[in-house]
Amino acid sequence: MQKDTGSGDVSPSHAGRVRHRRRPNETATDGNRANGTVLLVSDQNKYKSMLIRTYSTLWMIGGFVFVVYMGHLYIWAMVVVIQIFMATELFNLLRRSSEEKQLPGFRLLNWHFFFTAMLFTYGRFLSRELVNTVTSDHLLYKVVSGLIKYQMFICYFLYIAGFVWFILTLKKKTYNYQFKQYAWTHMILLTVFAQSSFTVANIFEGMFWFLLPASLIVINDIAAYLFGFFLGRTPLIKLSPKKTWEGFIGASVTTIISAFLLANVMGRFQWLTCPRKDLSTGWLVCDPGSMFKPEHYFLGNWVPQWFPWKEVFLLPVQWHALALGLFASIIAPFGGFFASGFKRAFKIKDFGDSIPGHGGITDRMDCQMVMAVFAYIYHQSFISPHNFSVDTILDQIVRNLTYEEQKSLYQQLGEIFRERQFMQS
Repeated sequence: MQKDTGSGDVSPSHAGRVRHRRRPNETATDGNRANGTVLLVSDQNKYKSMLIRTYSTLWMIGGFVFVVYMGHLYIWAMVVVIQIFMATELFNLLRRSSEEKQLPGFRLLNWHFFFTAMLFTYGRFLSRELVNTVTSDHLLYKVVSGLIKYQMFICYFLYIAGFVWFILTLKKKTYNYQFKQYAWTHMILLTVFAQSSFTVANIFEGMFWFLLPASLIVINDIAAYLFGFFLGRTPLIKLSPKKTWEGFIGASVTTIISAFLLANVMGRFQWLTCPRKDLSTGWLVCDPGSMFKPEHYFLGNWVPQWFPWKEVFLLPVQWHALALGLFASIIAPFGGFFASGFKRAFKIKDFGDSIPGHGGITDRMDCQMVMAVFAYIYHQSFISPHNFSVDTILDQIVRNLTYEEQKSLYQQLGEIFRERQFMQS
């Protein structure tokens, strides 16, 4: 027995709701519903929605390819713009115009914390690249080296200034709203800005470590949509009713295969594999390292006699790409589920409407943030050398020694080399 939620023919004088058995023709309709939401496979407007979504996707992919072609610095600028849009969308979720009329300049405080976090994060990630960019100018080099040395203190002072600013702006009738906004701002910085900033670290480690993970998320998203669009009938999770097991499994298989193949293609271009050690935009040439050098594999008895290829050449990085593909297909979608639950808590459909058919920037970046952190940690744990390298030691010298101390170190190293040459001769 179920409640009749339709209008029906019940007279207004009827005090209670009329109960009736489910009609036979209702069973098929409701069978394709999940928690009150129609699945894509049975959505009557799905083709119109698909057309809008496809059009927006093509524009985004085209713009993304252009920015990647332009180079590391332009990708960094794109990430910063995305972070600003995401922060704007999330700041607006708890914004109340009535309270903010009583608090002139309060919104500016949120952005003060945002740009302080940006200065701290990028100052830590890109200090070496910044110093390498200004080495030709002695005065600028001294200024930049000093700023990097005291960067943590400067950022802490800016944060404390914002903290004092917040305390001084507290008003009696808006305490609750102001403290909610203060906590909300810090949550945005922690869960959004901090995670997405790892993307920039991946970019300068070699564009490969940014482009492959980001591409896998896009592939997983598109594949999940298409498999769910045509085959999806089994709801996956209550937080996101339109997601189906068919879409999830189909996207997982597609993403893992794509990871293995894409790594082979991307790993052959030095523009993608070479790390960027400064903030210039010039072309890159480097020794790609053992990860990007093809290795020969003889298939032998592993394949049937009719199989045309008895040997293959694979890049070692392709095996690591499988781990990225597995994470992108199994774990990263939970970033999207988290965002879905978040939107349900605030009773909104999307975080914004800046991308037709997709919602806001945050709607498209939820899984990317989770993936960026994993890609960075995976690279540092399994790819980056753990022993002290020349680049690591130089980075510490630039960070912690003054210009005069660096000159003294250079002279001492010269004396050591001359003594060794004299002893060998």
